[in-house]
Amino acid sequence: MTPSGQNPPHAPRRSGIDAGDLAAALAWWREAGVDQDFASESSSWLAAREEDKPAPPVSTVAPPPPPASPPPERMAATPGDLPADLAGFVGWWLSEPRLDGGQTAGRVAPRGKARAALMVLVDHPEAQDGDRLLSGPQGSLLTAITKAAGYGEDEVYLASALPRHMPMPDWTALGASGLGEILAHHVALVAPQRLLVFDPLVSSLLDHDPAKSAEPLRQFYQGEARIPGLVAPGLASLMAWPRGKARFWHALLDWQAA
Repeated sequence: MTPSGQNPPHAPRRSGIDAGDLAAALAWWREAGVDQDFASESSSWLAAREEDKPAPPVSTVAPPPPPASPPPERMAATPGDLPADLAGFVGWWLSEPRLDGGQTAGRVAPRGKARAALMVLVDHPEAQDGDRLLSGPQGSLLTAITKAAGYGEDEVYLASALPRHMPMPDWTALGASGLGEILAHHVALVAPQRLLVFDPLVSSLLDHDPAKSAEPLRQFYQGEARIPGLVAPGLASLMAWPRGKARFWHALLDWQAA
């Protein structure tokens, strides 16, 4: 009580919590070991996290195979579709659309006569050929070879496996489309005394597979007829391979002497 006998007035009450009170409360809880936030809702601590869930099993069912490619169009449906004489075959060679996917430009005809002493079969015409087959450097090399072997120009029948210049052809696809049967028919129409084939890939169309046999084509069978044959590297390869020219020349001499 005051000297006047009256009670002291009450101290004014503070509204809210100041920074000091908040710091003191936090310090008290911290001393009690509580320094984290807690929630009253229950949760499963053993529940797997989303990233820990196992991946769904991979299907082992193989996808359906792609549709099979259609077979290549035949250059001639049957051997009966091919001309029965050499003159007719040459015209067919220059004009038949199926022979080259419909393209007829750039084709070069074979040259020579039937029953020639030597038939030469190469892969395709040279790039600069026009009306005459092998009119460039490969033709010059071939002329030197045949002359040295004792053949006159009128004794040689020259033909190509393809009707126009076609670098890097797909021989497997060409064989599946019937090119081998066409070449065999061509040889049969010429009926040469001997057959010289440049490029083993060309000879593979005549049932001589260089991957299965290292022996050269010694005989070409056309029905009951047998035509002595020889397979040589391509003319382009011989031009770039001097040692190959010597090996081929010895093989040619042995073949002629047999």
